[in-house]
Amino acid sequence: MTSAKPSPSHADTLPEGLKLLADETRWRLVCALRRGDYQVGELTIQLGLPQNLVSYHLGTLRQGGLVQVHRSDADGRVLYYSLDLALLKAIYHELGSLLQVTNQTVNAPSIPQTIFFLCTANSARSQMAEAWLRHLSQGRIAVRSAGTQPRPVHPLTRHVMAEVGLDIGYQASKSIEALHDIRPTMIITVCDIAREACAHWGHDIPQIHWSISDPLAAAEDEQLATFRAVRDALRLRVEGLLGSL
Repeated sequence: MTSAKPSPSHADTLPEGLKLLADETRWRLVCALRRGDYQVGELTIQLGLPQNLVSYHLGTLRQGGLVQVHRSDADGRVLYYSLDLALLKAIYHELGSLLQVTNQTVNAPSIPQTIFFLCTANSARSQMAEAWLRHLSQGRIAVRSAGTQPRPVHPLTRHVMAEVGLDIGYQASKSIEALHDIRPTMIITVCDIAREACAHWGHDIPQIHWSISDPLAAAEDEQLATFRAVRDALRLRVEGLLGSL
């Protein structure tokens, strides 16, 4: 008597997202971009691979939607590559569902951390990132934000954070000089101009760059939607950061 051949099921088919990752070079690229946003030349150095090979696999990941490209606000000739964290999160949940694996909550690290978020004006992106990290870490990570050319916190920054239940009325804009007496364990720049300005701040301090578009650069009738999109993108970034600490 022969055993019955199992019928094909959805779980027997490799998800499309995993097919993209089933290549060593693409996996290494995703792992590198998991740490921050980089230019193709920086990725070439990190991986020790020819630039044409890195560019080819970045193109494949872009076609699959896993990698995004953003033109630098500091120099329009420069392109930054980043992960589509929302899509990666969807792949993660799909895989967990197919394999019936329970999601685990990522807790804040037990080792004391002090993290700086830096941008140009400290009026939008870095303020949102500060609020998200303080909230999602339940206050267990010391977090500060500052700007190279600070301006008052934008009203839409407070508005869109209030929409998700976070009151940041107590947060104020400040210059990076105001933080010089505090030694961080990590510096995260959230705009391209700040990355250039803060490139030499503490060579022994880990630095990460998130190439986030300035919501104030959007047309006036699109600013609210853009602020919301930046808010949501920063939440995904901060969640990923907590998972890596």
